[in-house]
Amino acid sequence: MSESKDVAEFLAAMPQGMGGLNEKMGIELVEISAERVVATMPVEGNTQPYGLLHGGASVVLAETLGSVGSALHAHPDRLSVGIEINATHHRSATSGTVTGTATALHLGRSTATYEVVVTDERGKRVCTSRITCALMPRERYQS
Repeated sequence: MSESKDVAEFLAAMPQGMGGLNEKMGIELVEISAERVVATMPVEGNTQPYGLLHGGASVVLAETLGSVGSALHAHPDRLSVGIEINATHHRSATSGTVTGTATALHLGRSTATYEVVVTDERGKRVCTSRITCALMPRERYQS
């Protein structure tokens, strides 16, 4: 098992930090390693017209967590690119903060797969997602 990495150091090394969408949604990384990534996201500002947490917001959180974990696994010679994600929405959240926890299911040479569980402040499961990222040669994306 790899050790937890420093969040600030990781973000400083990224070309655009958390990225514009994650910043707009208020996603904050709490713990990062290739095996486990944890982040929080406010419900407020990420709702659909009925005031419930938007299902797409849960998927954005899951994609972020799986992408961070796979990027840590792929570093330094490969980059991660999301290739598949799915989500099951179990219950709604209407206020407060949700927490996403990504746990590695597979850390291979060419792919990484994570299960992401999103819970509300009571610890109740809001969403379960699975994301798979392809691990691509770094030089393919350098100009």
